[in-house]
Amino acid sequence: MKTRIDMDFVLVFTLVAFSTCSGFYLPGLAPVSFCEDGKGGDDCQTLIQLFVNRLDSVESVLPYEYDVFDFCKDDNERRPSENLGQVLFGERIETSPYKFSFKKDVKCQELCTKVYTKGKSEDKNVLDFLKRGMQLNYQHHWIVDNMPVTWCYDVEDSQKYCNPGFPIGCLVTTDGRAKDACVINSEFNKKNTFYIFNHVAIKITYHNGEGEGWRGARLVAATLEPKSIKNADAEKPTCEGLPMEVPGEFDSDLKITYTYSVTFEENNDIKWASRWDYILVSMPHTNIQWFSIMNSLVIVLFLSGMVAMIMLRTLHKDIARYNQVDQEDAQEESGWKQVHGDVFRPPRKGMLLSVFLGQGTQIFIMTFITLFLACLGFLSPANRGALMTCSVVLWVLLGTPAGYVSSRLYKTFGGEKWKTNVLLTALLCPGIVFADFFLMNLILWVEGSSAAIPFGTLVAILALWFGISVPLTFVGAYFGFKKPAIEQPVRTNQIPRQIPEQSFFTKPVPGIVMGGILPFGCIFIQLFFILNSIWSHQMYYMFGFLFLVFIILLITCSEATILLCYFHLCAEDYHWWWRSFLTSGFTAVYLFVYAVHYFFSKLQIVGAASTILYFGYTSIMVLIFFLFTGTIGFFACFWFVNKIYSVVKVD
Repeated sequence: MKTRIDMDFVLVFTLVAFSTCSGFYLPGLAPVSFCEDGKGGDDCQTLIQLFVNRLDSVESVLPYEYDVFDFCKDDNERRPSENLGQVLFGERIETSPYKFSFKKDVKCQELCTKVYTKGKSEDKNVLDFLKRGMQLNYQHHWIVDNMPVTWCYDVEDSQKYCNPGFPIGCLVTTDGRAKDACVINSEFNKKNTFYIFNHVAIKITYHNGEGEGWRGARLVAATLEPKSIKNADAEKPTCEGLPMEVPGEFDSDLKITYTYSVTFEENNDIKWASRWDYILVSMPHTNIQWFSIMNSLVIVLFLSGMVAMIMLRTLHKDIARYNQVDQEDAQEESGWKQVHGDVFRPPRKGMLLSVFLGQGTQIFIMTFITLFLACLGFLSPANRGALMTCSVVLWVLLGTPAGYVSSRLYKTFGGEKWKTNVLLTALLCPGIVFADFFLMNLILWVEGSSAAIPFGTLVAILALWFGISVPLTFVGAYFGFKKPAIEQPVRTNQIPRQIPEQSFFTKPVPGIVMGGILPFGCIFIQLFFILNSIWSHQMYYMFGFLFLVFIILLITCSEATILLCYFHLCAEDYHWWWRSFLTSGFTAVYLFVYAVHYFFSKLQIVGAASTILYFGYTSIMVLIFFLFTGTIGFFACFWFVNKIYSVVKVD
């Protein structure tokens, strides 16, 4: 009965957190209609505003704002309000001077001209930064009607790839090797020369609303083709001619004229609701990985079924043998029943274990609700920053379950320092994450990156932590300590039983190391996609598969931990509390090893700052995953041990 009440409390709070998150940031995206000049109104816009976002590179972890590269600026620059997730991810959206009238084609429109004078140190620094951006292949990210402006080009097997970004320019090295986008044009062939893409040919595709029940048209695609063009006359550009060269050595004055062209195309076959499909379909590695993901899931499900069958059959025989009426004939010299008087002996460092479990419960509920919302489509790439915003808000609101679980288990362990317990639950793990995050932010600030969190946002995060999460943790701890300790099915002996000599496989370290292999095996393919989305700036949208992998991870962590726990109890080693947590938690170590492998084999990151940032943020991810998987394994083992010792007869 008590357990049922506890579960009801957690369920009710989860539903409250769910509804709060939904109310906080799930507005949906309303379509916008566009009309020609003279036909507009409140329900139909005539001006199309192009927004620019921060620039990033696969060779550097440091994103930068659009303005620092000295591109053409909007005279009336405005910044739309950004949510917490966008700020944390370093997005810096602002208006640009690219403004178009709907259905009005423009050819070779001058935007601005930048002049760099030889001998002027300020101009030299700006130009050096621009050339550094081209050398590291920094990419523009433009937005029209909340839709990325893509650069579509042909790749292998006549397939078209649409990149939601396009490069600043490219470089031909001193030995004549064309890097990155310079391979697309044979005219990019001068040694030690940069070629800047100073002209863009933009094509906007729209769906006409005639007969659809709404006025005007809706934008369904925006693509561009970047070009490098040197205009002889900046005042009368022709957008034709040789490429715009930026010499590696700044030995003469330089003038760069930025231009653009716009064309409009009607396509009523593309619906507004599916306008992102052409980008997602062409993303790399998506088509070839479906079979691998399904294969992995089938293997994991098969292994899980085998583990479950072995456990059920073996346990059934054990329990039947231990519960024979003639105890003298059935007495065994070894087995898990022999440690019934010690199996619930409180663990050493019980306070730390209870703190980890409280935090792990908070992370587990947060992850479950976030993935559920993502599967419903609320946290799609169109809702910029929604995934991170929802995760942070949920974590803040779920302080109560963390405090409740931590205090209830600490009381069960016989602990009495409840103030220390609740303070550690509220401050220890979040404090480690915040300290790491703050150090990474200092590096970003020193480097002048747009990913550096403003001081006001840091204060807001601290206010959420200390103003909401910590008080809610105290509330949960209050209810947890008011509850009686969890009643164990057997009594604990006063004198600890001696543990016999263990074989190699039943010793703690080998068991813990083996325990993380199976859970990691079911996530490593999805992990590749997740790391790609974080570090290679690719869109992640496979939330359905991710949620399925999440469920399989729960099953494998639980069953692997239960299986190893059973083997250790059969060997009469009753120290299962910490071992159950560390067995599944060791999956995080494999995660870290994979992240190191990914860094050296898949990324081309250069520079000490980017390397430190990569491993700093990876450490946060590993810690969160350690608490998450460890908590799953512990509670599975806790349920298992309580179950088996409650069905055997104990004299």
